[in-house]
Amino acid sequence: MTMTAPTTDPRTGTRQRWRFIDSLRGFAVLGILLVNAVDIARVGMDRMLEGGTRVPDPVLDALYLTVQTRFVPIFVFLFGMSLWIVLDGARARSPRPWLVLTRRLVALALIGGLLMLVYPGNVLIEYGVVGLLVLPVVCLAPRWVVLGAGAVLTVVAYAFLGGGLAATPGLVLLGAGAAAYGLPRALESAGRTVAVVLAGAAVLTVPALLWQLGTPGDPRFSNAGGTAGLVMAVLYTTGLAMLWRTPARRVIAAVFEPLGRMALTNYVTAALVVALTTLFVDYGHMTSVLPVVLLALGIIAVQSVLSRLWLRRFVYGPVEWVWRAATWLRLPAFRRDARLL
Repeated sequence: MTMTAPTTDPRTGTRQRWRFIDSLRGFAVLGILLVNAVDIARVGMDRMLEGGTRVPDPVLDALYLTVQTRFVPIFVFLFGMSLWIVLDGARARSPRPWLVLTRRLVALALIGGLLMLVYPGNVLIEYGVVGLLVLPVVCLAPRWVVLGAGAVLTVVAYAFLGGGLAATPGLVLLGAGAAAYGLPRALESAGRTVAVVLAGAAVLTVPALLWQLGTPGDPRFSNAGGTAGLVMAVLYTTGLAMLWRTPARRVIAAVFEPLGRMALTNYVTAALVVALTTLFVDYGHMTSVLPVVLLALGIIAVQSVLSRLWLRRFVYGPVEWVWRAATWLRLPAFRRDARLL
């Protein structure tokens, strides 16, 4: 695979977006929210603190097997890819591309700091700090070093610690290295290599799930759950890429692409909405996460529609616009030129 520079979009003055990557990011936003909403609402926590016992919850068990630890690796990997793509653009536009990326990462951490007021568990500060730590490698090392270091760190983190925060540096470097070698284009076209990886992930998913099932509890806190999550993250990514080559592409793009293009805005606003509902709903004494799951699905559905409507008139989501302004220290275009719509 080789890195081919995409063309310039005349409406925004930026490089062409990879539509599948945006859709995959939107898909990850859905999975992340299903996890985050349960954490923000603290479902059942008050009842447990008062001495109540755990009530079997098949919905939570289903989340453990299909969502928990599955979407975070995708989200972190895509963050690494975007880091490289922005760096590639900065090298063409700025004499100090590392400074552009530094501002971008500091701004992300600051956004995460503000979000801490309502969602202390958000990952934006973590991404900003880790991004700053690995930035010298991304900026200065050859791409094979970036990719190799990411692979080694990721394998070590999952083998010994089951992923989690320890896997973030490796996944960021892995995403950046993969982008340097042209993975966005490869996923967009989804050829034979993607199909082979999909088949391998499908085979590995069976023993990974059996291993997780033999280790009960929240998969975030076990090697089995983390490893199964990584395997299924690959399965979800490559499976969606293969579907992208079929007529299902229209549905995938319609639902997830707007979510992905405004991923940061949607991440922040979803956390705010869920946190707001905790003022009126007693999630702490519930015995099932089903109400929160339905709330999350409703939020995603509304965000998908609103994101599409927003992007018809504006170039970026509101939080993305602020983030971009902080990155480049100039006000980017906001409203779309009606003549170019």
